[in-house]
Amino acid sequence: MTSGSGTPAPSASATPDVPGSGTGAGGGTGRAAPGAAPGASIDLSNWQLQEPVGSPGSPATVSPARLQGGFQDAYFYTDSDGALTFWSPEKGVTTPNSDYPRSELREVNGDGSSADWPLSGTHRMSATLRVVSVTSRVCVGQIHLGSGGSSTKPLLELYYEANGDIVLGTENSAAGGQTRHPVGHVPVGEKWSYTIGVSGGDTIDVTVDGSTTHYPVADSFKSYKQYFKAGAYNQSASDSGTNGAKVAFYALAVSHS
Repeated sequence: MTSGSGTPAPSASATPDVPGSGTGAGGGTGRAAPGAAPGASIDLSNWQLQEPVGSPGSPATVSPARLQGGFQDAYFYTDSDGALTFWSPEKGVTTPNSDYPRSELREVNGDGSSADWPLSGTHRMSATLRVVSVTSRVCVGQIHLGSGGSSTKPLLELYYEANGDIVLGTENSAAGGQTRHPVGHVPVGEKWSYTIGVSGGDTIDVTVDGSTTHYPVADSFKSYKQYFKAGAYNQSASDSGTNGAKVAFYALAVSHS
């Protein structure tokens, strides 16, 4: 399948008839029935949603309580195959530190506060997904810097390219600069799986469709705490509301130990 322009999803009610039913903190597998609330297949209790709408520099966010209550709209919804689907057009509201719009989940704690965990220990986010459409590239998973300094950079970003290449971007330092590592290839529209994580306080662990690679954590990151992000963080911008990235998730789970 060749890559192509995304198209917005049909508008959906923010309070559909079928409420979400989680499957455990930060996780979930399987498919929801078409038309069901997104949380019917993936537990959304430990996530906040950021969407490509709102005021300039201040994208709209949706709380875990609203997500669990069945929230869905044109940017976040259950598709016809039961997948939790993120749509991010090239035209959209962005954060102050990015030129690109996103429909993306941000990890939170059980009480709704922002997740902010240390590098020590073992931390994993696993997903099964498919990229339905992409015009340039889309980031489908991140480990992002939290408290501990002034940097707004990610520790790592997992990109899906329009040609089907899967690339890990590891930040060179908290000051910026990114090194790209090819980690897989899957044609557009086909399902695949990944796990991104850190272990031992100094090692990045990445698995794509069963193949695992490891990378060192730069010293400048070790004062920072971290959090996970997942969804469709588009990596292209224009005045188009129909070109963009659409990503369907069939499983998403986070673990900390």
